[in-house]
Formats: sequence, structure tokens, C-alpha cells
Amino acid sequence: MTLRILLSNDDGYFAPGLAALAQALSALGTVTVVAPERDRSGASNSLTLDRPLTVRKAANGFFYINGTPTDCVHLAVTGLLDHLPDVIVSGINHGANMGDDTIYSGTVAAATEGFLLGIPSIAISLAAAGNDHFATAAEVARGLVERNVKKSLKEPMLLNVNVPDVPHASLRGTEVTRLGKRHKAEPVVKALNPRGEPIYWVGAAGSAQDAGAGTDFYAVAQGRVSITPLQVDLTRTQQMDTVRQWLAT
Repeated sequence: MTLRILLSNDDGYFAPGLAALAQALSALGTVTVVAPERDRSGASNSLTLDRPLTVRKAANGFFYINGTPTDCVHLAVTGLLDHLPDVIVSGINHGANMGDDTIYSGTVAAATEGFLLGIPSIAISLAAAGNDHFATAAEVARGLVERNVKKSLKEPMLLNVNVPDVPHASLRGTEVTRLGKRHKAEPVVKALNPRGEPIYWVGAAGSAQDAGAGTDFYAVAQGRVSITPLQVDLTRTQQMDTVRQWLAT
């Protein structure tokens, strides 16, 4: 049976990382692309519920939607496609998605939606350093999809993958990591619009705070591919008894 692969991203259907990913994975099976019509970086897991969505098809065969990355995967899986994908890959994001970035990332969100819908999903990002080695990240993604076909994980799969921006031959291996943590974000950037009214740009992400051995930050800094298995349950189980006692007093 032909492998059915669904691709999405948060950089938009025209992004070079998405094109590189589609080209690399097309040799493995049937690739369908459903991506946002524009850059939706930072959209997180948002669904569009206040208006209908429109699906259009680009000249290269990619479908694009006037919604979020989560919208794209949700629509594709729940009605747009006439088949269920065997695997979903989101990316290749132009920029890392490590540590706290995963909370905001539309790239990770698209993969998370696939995971929630019961489909093995991978989010892949290029830790861009100005070299734009999308081919490296695409080859890493291809290897992971091939591995899943040959020997799938016994548990539901949601992987967050970050790839150093170097030639594939320069990678120094692969490491299974945990998410690191950043310092708090930089202050907002204040400016005035042409009418003299104050406007604000969200400040840059903070520097890495928890970036020691074992974290995604550390692995990528050492030239290794970082693979972090993610979960969706946000329950802080170790604090449940504390809250029970707090409510009882």
C-alpha cells in the first residue's frame, strides 16, 4: 500500500522549507500539502471558529487555507481529504522551535493536531544560522518517516525535531532530548504609526536559560539533531495533592 503523507507548516504554502520537505518525501509515497495562505508563525494551537475557511489550490498542487496551521491539519484530516494520512510532517520551519518556543509554534501546533487526531506526527525545524540548509532538515525528516514505516513506535508519536543549519555530512549525530527553557522575553518595542499613535511590537524571545546537557538547545549547539517526544497532557500531577490540601484548609 502506498504511504500517504500529509504536510503542513506555519510559514505559508510558498515557504522554501515546505517545498524541500515535499520533494524529499515524495519518493516515499503520496504527498499532500495543506498549508496556510500566509505566514502564521506564533499561531500556536488556535482554530478559526468565527468565520468559514476557504481552500484553494496553487499551481504546484499545494492546497492553501486562509486559516491557521491547526486549521489546515484539522480540515485535511476531518473532511478535505478522501483518505486518512499515515503520517503528518509539519515544517520545515525557518528557525528553531526549542524550549518555550513549542508553546507558541504553529509548526509544532500543526503536528500536535495530527497527534490529537490519532496520526503519527513530526514537527521539524531548521535552527537557521543564515545558511538555510533546508536539504539537511528534509533528509532528516525523510529518515524519520522511513524509520516509522519500517518500525513504528508502539505508543502514539509526536516528535519535535530541530536540525542544525549545516550540510548533512556535518551533522554530529542525533540525540533524544528534553525541552530546555528560555529567559523571559525582551521588552516590547515601542514606535509611532504615521498618525502619531503608539504601536507595539512583541519583543524578541529571551536567551536560553536551561540549556545544559540533555536539552534541545544543547544538542543543536553541539551540531546534533534534537528529537524531543512531546505530550499534550498539561496536568501538573505533582501539585494535585498540594492544591487539594490548599482547598481543604
